[in-house]
Amino acid sequence: MDRQTPPSSPPHVLIFPLPLQGPIKCMLKLAELLCLAGDIDVTFLNTHHNHSRLLRYTALDSRFSAYPQFRFQTISDGLPDDHPRSVDRLGDLLNGLWTVTNPNFKEMLNSAAGDRRPVTGVIADGALTFALDVAEEVGIPLIYFETISPCGLWTYFCVNKLIEAGEIPFQGDDLDAPIQSVPGMEGFLRRRDLPSFCRTTDLNDPVIQLAMRECRQVPRSRGLILNTFEDLDGPVLSHLRSLCPNLYPVGPLHTHLKTRLEAQSTPPPASSDSLWQEDKSCMAWLDAQPSRSVIYVSIGSLAMMSMEQLVEFWHGLVNSGVRFLWVRRPNSIVGEDSVGQIQEELSEATKERGCLVSWAPQEEVLAHPAIGGFLTHSGWNSTLESLIEGVPMVCWPYFVDQHVNSRFVSEVWKIGIDIKDTCERGVIEKMIKDLMNAKGDEFRQSMDQLSKLARESINVGGSSVCNLNRLIEDIRSMKV
Repeated sequence: MDRQTPPSSPPHVLIFPLPLQGPIKCMLKLAELLCLAGDIDVTFLNTHHNHSRLLRYTALDSRFSAYPQFRFQTISDGLPDDHPRSVDRLGDLLNGLWTVTNPNFKEMLNSAAGDRRPVTGVIADGALTFALDVAEEVGIPLIYFETISPCGLWTYFCVNKLIEAGEIPFQGDDLDAPIQSVPGMEGFLRRRDLPSFCRTTDLNDPVIQLAMRECRQVPRSRGLILNTFEDLDGPVLSHLRSLCPNLYPVGPLHTHLKTRLEAQSTPPPASSDSLWQEDKSCMAWLDAQPSRSVIYVSIGSLAMMSMEQLVEFWHGLVNSGVRFLWVRRPNSIVGEDSVGQIQEELSEATKERGCLVSWAPQEEVLAHPAIGGFLTHSGWNSTLESLIEGVPMVCWPYFVDQHVNSRFVSEVWKIGIDIKDTCERGVIEKMIKDLMNAKGDEFRQSMDQLSKLARESINVGGSSVCNLNRLIEDIRSMKV
């Protein structure tokens, strides 16, 4: 099949995120940055389920209507509509992607999409390992986008070394034993700081096998996009370039996009990228709070906690005496049906200095002057958003790259406190007090320096701007 397009035709890139909130959020921002280039057709491939949620809770249609060269397309994730798609059922989603989405994706690439020109390039989430095989078979170049942190990704790439050195599976129960087989991290990485799947005792575990396949596929692609900037992750990027020479560190994407839009004479209307309904009433509540007096609490879009952990967090927050804005996402508590009474008691006990919402406009929250700290799951989007706004963190990671991120926050960048594997009210109380009082100014000094470097990277001539421009030129070259 001849897939070449006439020389005058613009390139057409298809962007395919892993169908989860975090990847969708930052890949939408990349899509908009590519639209601003003006001469690239962009198709964003969502699952039917997630696209329906985006249409329900956001104004994305209105936002992207400003770009005539952009369109959404949808594909099945292989799951029924009523499937919860929660983290405890993540295996179902992965199976659906491989058995249903994979063949549909191949069929899609093999045909021109409606009245649009054939796809000339693909940008896919690194976890979608089948995408490279499909693209190669069809004859379309593919660039991977790893939406996790570079430090987390580098530990993925070192899994084989860890196995060969006998460092995983772990021998014994000492999670503080140092790890020596991740180059560049020998001085501070412990067992407990490795990605959560490294704690498995079975190396045939599907998650660790997926991570290992990802690390085989990603270096075979045309390049690798990362949501970071050179001055934050330089040493890790040097290690990654040994395996993936063509890196595009173009972040922090949310600030990069905002800066580009502010330079437009008529920027598109702002819009959320959320799969949940945002409760913006919390912004009015924040307006009534003193400067840097509130700790923002959110465990992100996938993490879950037990009833016992919920109670410990509650007591830790209340006993700290600090004002707080707490996001309690629907279906984030194991045994959600029995939470009702706890929720009532929590609301009553904290209504004078606490605000509870089911979901919040996080970027706006972190930019609010009343926010003085962030109790976070250490997802990569959240970490970058907090860093840019100079909000120090208490880190309580859950899975994937979050354990590595939280170690970097505390030991490398010195911008927060890591309390992984701990959920005891006394510890939570003390760490919140430390963050909001004794250590806050120290962390903010480090964050101010990193935030300044981040903003320099997305100004004219900055490293992330140069890398984005190079990515755009490489996409343009894919049209012939």
